Amino acid sequence: MSKVVSAAEAVARIQDGAVVTVSSSSALGCPDLVLKALGERFDAEGHPRGLTTLHPIAAGDMYGVKGMDHIAKDGLLTRVLAGSYPSGPSNLPMPEIWKMIVEDRVAAYNVPSGVMFDMHREAAARRPGVLTRVGLETFVDPIREGCAMNAKGAAQPIVSRVEFGGETWLHFPNIVPNVCILRATTADERGNLTYEHEGAYLGGLEQAITVRNHGGLVIAQVSRTTAAGSLRPHDVRVPGHLVDLVVVDPHQKQTCETPYDPAISGQIMRPWSSFKLAEHGVEKVIARRAAMELKGGMTANLGFGISAQVPRILLEEGHPDAVTWAIEQGAVGGMPLTDFAFGCASNADAYVPSPQQFIYFQGAGFDVSFLSFLEVDVEGNVNVSKLGKKPYLTAGCGGFVDITAHAKKIVFSGWFEAGAEIALSDNGIRVARPGKFTKMVERVEHVTFSGNRARAQGQDVLYITERCVMRLGEGGLVATEIMPGIDAQADIVGASQGRVRVAENATTMPASLFGTQPMGWTP
Repeated sequence: MSKVVSAAEAVARIQDGAVVTVSSSSALGCPDLVLKALGERFDAEGHPRGLTTLHPIAAGDMYGVKGMDHIAKDGLLTRVLAGSYPSGPSNLPMPEIWKMIVEDRVAAYNVPSGVMFDMHREAAARRPGVLTRVGLETFVDPIREGCAMNAKGAAQPIVSRVEFGGETWLHFPNIVPNVCILRATTADERGNLTYEHEGAYLGGLEQAITVRNHGGLVIAQVSRTTAAGSLRPHDVRVPGHLVDLVVVDPHQKQTCETPYDPAISGQIMRPWSSFKLAEHGVEKVIARRAAMELKGGMTANLGFGISAQVPRILLEEGHPDAVTWAIEQGAVGGMPLTDFAFGCASNADAYVPSPQQFIYFQGAGFDVSFLSFLEVDVEGNVNVSKLGKKPYLTAGCGGFVDITAHAKKIVFSGWFEAGAEIALSDNGIRVARPGKFTKMVERVEHVTFSGNRARAQGQDVLYITERCVMRLGEGGLVATEIMPGIDAQADIVGASQGRVRVAENATTMPASLFGTQPMGWTP
């Protein structure tokens, strides 16, 4: 009997009150046709009602793949837990899911992506939930928000502090999904799934196992089908006995603006010369200084924003493969992509399932992480997960909390001030006009990274801006390196309202950061 059905037939099997887990990362691997059909069924029938949805990484974005916005409807969705949410520029309308969150129409939570994958694993094995130190002293901790994004979320706690073995831990009780919606490339007649055109495996296998172990329904969206027995066993990532229904969407996109790029799925290798270099400007200067923290042979994690330009710096220096990059969607090695395609990589050495990648991150097996910041406070806390005025400009924490929990070394990059006019020359940087406000605040709006915990654990933390490099010390933020052309007292101490002090032995950064030629980085 064929497992292939229409999207409408598949979602007709989803019951009121179901807990639905969705495998996706923005537009990468998003089963958009099935989510669209789910929203359309509710519009037509008023069912299913009262769903809880689990999204280890966001489903959909603001660039053409709606994802979870298809189901952001009153009555359909009552609770949502996500590592990240659709995000984009301020000139686009706020996504429907964000409207529901800020208007307190759904109980919403932002849970670290790795912890969400852990929750699936523990529920699958019928263990008593996740016990972790990831998120202690951040917004994840119940001493702060406990992951809640609004009042409805706060009224239904999902995490508690517990003592175990003489230490403090966070405990996330199981939330057991009974429907899984995932996406692959090809399904055979038995429902075996391969991912040959995908840019990542994500967590579809683990999510399907969790649902199968609890007698639930697994729906797979694919772009094509093939005969039973025609798939190589080594290529099958989700075996057919875990899959109930298959929905075919021949038009599914690889990413939001990419129908298919064989380099993203590792089917071809692009010449290094085909990649765009970082555009010359202030952000490139910041990325260059960040790259100085690298040595050949390192493995480095990479986040969105200015930090995503660091691999392009090494490319320009003639050493594109001197460092192995590891990103949370699962690509290892190669050239991580930027902008809307972030989360994908071309020329990757391997694709690791996201749950295993997060085990690696949580245990700090890598050498250094390059991440960005929205704001930093006097204790060294970093916020990347909440902007009260325009919340959809940030996706939430994603894997940030998992990555920084135990990382040996963290390099944060960002702007010292918002809206400042910066003059860049071959000799340095000058603040031509001060910004609207400093990013160096008294208290961050959301603690995504805890400076106090980092100090207690002995983590090496740097904050690189267009004006200086700061280090996290016992007395707060200390500028240890100054950009040439910057007036330390006016542009750093004064601009930060005294929240950043300048070290007595502060040095001047090299002029090689500013030129249009390579700066001379060697492995």
